[in-house]
Amino acid sequence: MIEARTLRTSRDLPYTPQEIYGAFASAELLALWWGPEGFSNSFEIFEFTEGGRWTFIMHGPDGSHYPNESCFEEIVPDSKIVIHHDCPPNFRLTVQLTPVSDGTHLVWEQVFEDAETAQAVKQRVGSANEQNIDRLTQVLSEVSNA
Repeated sequence: MIEARTLRTSRDLPYTPQEIYGAFASAELLALWWGPEGFSNSFEIFEFTEGGRWTFIMHGPDGSHYPNESCFEEIVPDSKIVIHHDCPPNFRLTVQLTPVSDGTHLVWEQVFEDAETAQAVKQRVGSANEQNIDRLTQVLSEVSNA
């Protein structure tokens, strides 16, 4: 049952698909908002092309360090980004950007390898994804007001 392996959130944001896509495509901007509240990032490799690698360390507010390895599987400018997270918990993240009258409808969908993993991380990942989108919105607000 694929739904049991899938975690999904969506939100309408008051920014264009181009602005949101740009916040993914720019390593400088992405490092500012990627991850839950209180986390920061040190990017080691950031190859924003299909098949490109993305390796980084996520630094937790408690001083913990979380190595991450991903691959950009599909990139459709201003529309879709597919990232495969190549370290546990392994998952495929698909971000879809659809223009709406007052901005963009963002869909953030993670598909895990199995339902057990998805359910094990659901409570933590669900709120973390919402915080991630909150941080994206904050960075876009600061960029557009600069």
